[in-house]
Amino acid sequence: MINLEGRIAVVTGGGMGIGAGISKVLSGYGAAIAIADINPDTAEPTRRAIEATGGRAIVLRHDVTDWDSAFALAEAVEAKLGPPDILVNNAGVSGRKPLLEMTEKDWDFVLDINLKGQFITTRAFMPGMAARDRGRIINLASVVSKQGVGNFSHYCTSKFGVIGFTQSIAQEFARTGITVNAVCPGILMTPLHDGIVGQMADADHVDFETAKKNFVGLVPQGRPQTPEDVGHLVAYLASDLARNVTGQSYHIDGGMQMD
Repeated sequence: MINLEGRIAVVTGGGMGIGAGISKVLSGYGAAIAIADINPDTAEPTRRAIEATGGRAIVLRHDVTDWDSAFALAEAVEAKLGPPDILVNNAGVSGRKPLLEMTEKDWDFVLDINLKGQFITTRAFMPGMAARDRGRIINLASVVSKQGVGNFSHYCTSKFGVIGFTQSIAQEFARTGITVNAVCPGILMTPLHDGIVGQMADADHVDFETAKKNFVGLVPQGRPQTPEDVGHLVAYLASDLARNVTGQSYHIDGGMQMD
């Protein structure tokens, strides 16, 4: 049985989409949640939903690309909730962009948020976890973390990097009580994925619903995953049940990528 009673979890990008699902599921297992989001207003509905079910949650502004923001977040979480036990590096962006249309700004935007953002936030929280010899870090990767797809080279590169980052720091801290793992979602119908579907519709000259059907058709099980599906896997990796699991990456994609 997963039990996160008394644990404190930080979820970046925790206000919407996958992050909201993770925040709610971790709360359901007993954790207090610090929802770290660049837009606190959009995170408020998630906080209210958690509190409506008897959970405890706060919203803190955090820009994952900003070093000072990360260290301020770590201090604020400890001051308001206590020493954090769980860090979920969820914040991310995506978007279809053919290489010959991609600019340096496009590339840097995705890499800065998806990869550098995980480094900066982890760097801010790891000293406290290391001092306490305990902690769980779960990094959000993707179904395209191990096999690239065309027109998403910036996104795929960032998510391949997440796997390397996860494995490296998992090994570095393996002799402590800290574990580091990655979760690789497939296709979900979240605001981020809606944006991708819209771009696919434009590129293929079809309407949104047709593009969505084609997109979901890539899933062998024939259905998209949900943010809550991802949340339950994160909760397992955050629990004592997974105390001997580190440096691993788990797909939750309906069979899209099997390895």
